Formats: sequence, C-alpha cells, structure tokens
Amino acid sequence: MDGDVVERPVRVHRPGGVVPGVLWLPAAASAPPPLVLLGHGGSGHKRSARVLDHARWFASAGLASYAIDGPYHGERVTRPLAAAEYQKLMVGAGLGRVLDGMVGDWAAGVAALAAEGVVDGDRLGYLGLSLGTRFGLPVAAELGDRLRCAVFGKFGLRQCAAMDPGLDAPERVAADARRVTAPLLFHVQWQDEIFPRDGQLDLFDTLGSADRTLLAHTGTHAQTRPAASTAWRRFVADHLAAGA
Repeated sequence: MDGDVVERPVRVHRPGGVVPGVLWLPAAASAPPPLVLLGHGGSGHKRSARVLDHARWFASAGLASYAIDGPYHGERVTRPLAAAEYQKLMVGAGLGRVLDGMVGDWAAGVAALAAEGVVDGDRLGYLGLSLGTRFGLPVAAELGDRLRCAVFGKFGLRQCAAMDPGLDAPERVAADARRVTAPLLFHVQWQDEIFPRDGQLDLFDTLGSADRTLLAHTGTHAQTRPAASTAWRRFVADHLAAGA
C-alpha cells in the first residue's frame, strides 16, 4: 500500500468455497507480529474505508491485520446487496449455520497465516462493530486464550422492528457472549436506532469477560467520532503489546 504497510490478498479454500481476505503487515516486521482480526460492518467489505484506516494504523504500531468478506458481502456476491437483501439470505440459509460458517472461515484464515509464519497465531485481537460484532462474538468465544482483547459494540440482545425478525437470536448471542473471556471494550451509540440501547447494555452485562469497559457516545448507529476509533485501536494495541 505504501512504504510502511504491505498488503497481501489471502484466499483460503474451505468446503463451502473460497474465503476472500486481505492481510496487512508492517513493512519492517522482524518477527511474526500479533494479528488483529478486522470485522466489517453491514453492507461493507474487507477493504472498506474504515477497515483500511484501521489496518494502516495498526501497521504503524507494529501489528498485522486481517479482514475477510462476511457472508453475502464483498467478493462473496456478484453485486453489493442492500441490508434487506443480505438479511433475507442469512435467514434463509439459517442464522446459526451462517454464524458457525464464519467462525470456521476466520479460524481457517488464522491457521493458514500462522502456519506460513507471517503472524503470531497465539496473540490475537478482534475489532468489529455492528455486523462485525454479530459475527465476532462466536469467533471470540471459540478463540479462547489466544484472543488477548476485543472491541465490540453497536449491537445488542434486541433489534429494531425494521430488521428481519429471523435475525433476532438473543439466546445465541447471549450464549456466545458468556464464553468471551478476553479483556473487552464495548462501544454504545446512545441514540442507536438499529439496536436499542437497553439491549446493548444487557449484552455488555452478559459478556463473560471479567475485564470489560463501556465506551458511550451520543449519536445514532452510523455515527462514529474520530476519538472513538482512536480509543478502539489503542485498546487493542495496548493489550497486544502487553501480551508480548
């Protein structure tokens, strides 16, 4: 991408098809760096502007980043889909099956990169909000002690009436959340119109992490202050550095 960041396409073959992804590495890394998994939001993809910004920032801090396209997003579809379209497809495929498939996709990518020796597969972080949290919670639950920290938010145990009711799965969300034990930062937009505030706060209470911090800003679901992005990144970088 530039003199400080190396970008590599990553294509992992799975029984359900190819998982398209991108790896970003600090150009001057002398040893396999810790790896940050970057989950994109709804209607986004692995090279969304915010994902790229995160990847550049983490590379400047000596960390690798890896992003994959979520189901019905990015290279997994022939055209960008509206929220109502991909939500319907997720429900039709079975939400539990989609979530479990994404867990396997992330795990296969991390295993491949670690086996190649380009990242430290035992020092992982996760950063993803909204859809990135929906998919990230089961991933974090499965990673166990290899996950050193996570940033979640803009998601909760309840959803607005406009969303496909087939995506309303509080039991699955809560079950995954209880299994997450890594230090965690949870971001809430106080006037979130997609995921009601009370459901987000209930999810925060449900998380199994003994060390968890709540970060709240006024604003609606899509709003993100630059200071919030900085806080997410520093939280991840500090915890991965501390685990060296």
